Amino acid sequence: MPRRPPEAAAAEAVETLDARIRRLDPDRWLASRFVPDPATRATVVAVYALNDELARVAESVSNPLAGEIRLAWWRERIEAIAVGGAPPGQPVLQALASAIASGVLPPTLLDTLVEARHAELEPAPFADDAALARYLDGTAGAVMGLAARVLDPEAPLRAIVEAGRAWGLAGLYRTRAIWRSRARDWVPQSWGEPDEAGLASRATAEVQAALARARVELKALPVAAFPAVAYAGLAEPYARGRAPGELTRRFRLLVSVLRGQV
Repeated sequence: MPRRPPEAAAAEAVETLDARIRRLDPDRWLASRFVPDPATRATVVAVYALNDELARVAESVSNPLAGEIRLAWWRERIEAIAVGGAPPGQPVLQALASAIASGVLPPTLLDTLVEARHAELEPAPFADDAALARYLDGTAGAVMGLAARVLDPEAPLRAIVEAGRAWGLAGLYRTRAIWRSRARDWVPQSWGEPDEAGLASRATAEVQAALARARVELKALPVAAFPAVAYAGLAEPYARGRAPGELTRRFRLLVSVLRGQV
């Protein structure tokens, strides 16, 4: 039986990733529907799948060393592809290989995305607000930055910083129970030990402040790149513990993309 050409295998991998991100990361998936070109949209979805793979590392290992080894594997494979190496038989890397090799996905930003996940292997990784901000920039912010560069290579990364921080912090607040189930906690040590009401209030205030700054900075983002950040506008209801329904999310994303505002 003849082997499938690499292009066919990559196409199948993208289809599989699209279904996976629709299930696991529905807000980003919905925002990606506003990318008109199918090939570009598939690359953006593959970026989200890479983020999911890296996020799973801390959830799937029994000790920090095992997590560090897995993250090193991802870094080494990405670096090898960037210098012309063939991607391994891993669907996400196969789907991203062309964008990595061509430089569409900035190597430094990919490295940042991998490096930031090391914090999730520690029981109390963030000493203060600055440490938390670095993590948010390297996770949610890097994902937005990579997607924005796929959509427009000239997209200024500085424009998405606050949007990434708002989305990332809302996500941390929503998943605190998961962190604590693994004997970890993302709450910065400088925050002390706030009760749930105090933490909810602070998280909401921080997200609102980041979104206010984001609305100013995102004016510099090209229209073509806006689907990479449109879902950030959902951060506020999530921080309040009020997850909107799918129809509401679809409507808010549509309005966000049409207006170019989060």
